[in-house]
Amino acid sequence: MTLNLLLQNISNALSLGSLYALIAIGYTMVYGILRLINFAHGDVFMLGAYIAFYCMTIFLMPWWAGFVVAFGLTGIFGIALERAAYRPLRSSPKISIMISAIGASFLMENLATVIFGGRPKGFPIPNIFDHSVRLGPVSVSAVSLVIPVLTLFLLAALSLIVHKTKTGMAMRALSTDIAAARLMAIDVNKIVSFTFGTGSVLAAIGGVMWASKYPQLNPTMGMMPGLKCFIAAVIGGIGNISGAVLGGLLLGFIEIMTIAFLPTLTGYRDAFAFIMLIIVLMVKPSGLLGKNQIEKV
Repeated sequence: MTLNLLLQNISNALSLGSLYALIAIGYTMVYGILRLINFAHGDVFMLGAYIAFYCMTIFLMPWWAGFVVAFGLTGIFGIALERAAYRPLRSSPKISIMISAIGASFLMENLATVIFGGRPKGFPIPNIFDHSVRLGPVSVSAVSLVIPVLTLFLLAALSLIVHKTKTGMAMRALSTDIAAARLMAIDVNKIVSFTFGTGSVLAAIGGVMWASKYPQLNPTMGMMPGLKCFIAAVIGGIGNISGAVLGGLLLGFIEIMTIAFLPTLTGYRDAFAFIMLIIVLMVKPSGLLGKNQIEKV
């Protein structure tokens, strides 16, 4: 492999890994507070991309306005999803909440098929993203440059919220002990809704960036990316925001580099995520940056 081709693959891996990281943060935020795997997160990712698509094609909004509307509406949808599917079961056995999450995922996919249609749609790539930038010997698409920068910015903003604000303090209190947080007069429902809303906005941003990079929409487009991002969150240490970013980047690099060095395995690229998950769980079950915790019954 030539140096130019290696640098090209590194840029592709960084872009893909940043996308995985962006979506994985939503998984890890919800789990960190409620110990809940939101299996509908990948479908929220799909919903954000579709809303942006219709804002630009039917309502003829500028791309930036369509994106903002998609982020806002998807965040509201995430809050509504929590209230309808998860909040009534908060005191129930965790298997009940997991079944509800899986049911919500299937419901969203089937509703999307009925409402949006099963035929794939081409996503209108904004002009600002639809060109290549030359960085020395490497040609990189503009959207591939934007994604890592956007992920770092959102990670920094989220870290600032979690560690420097009262809302973030309340989120950390809930992640430690919800019952004790209630005794400290923390509005648990409000904080949980904020967490779901923020996670859904991040999923929508990831969905729009994904559609800008791979411009094809279909109702099941969030299934495999959502599953891979869950794996990324587990690899990094689910519940740890920095771990989710690390897991996403590792997953992106391993996937792209394996294909680059072993092109005959291209058809098995989705299997690499599961192989990596098995290896990490065998060596460090809590994830790379995770801490061993006693599960409360």
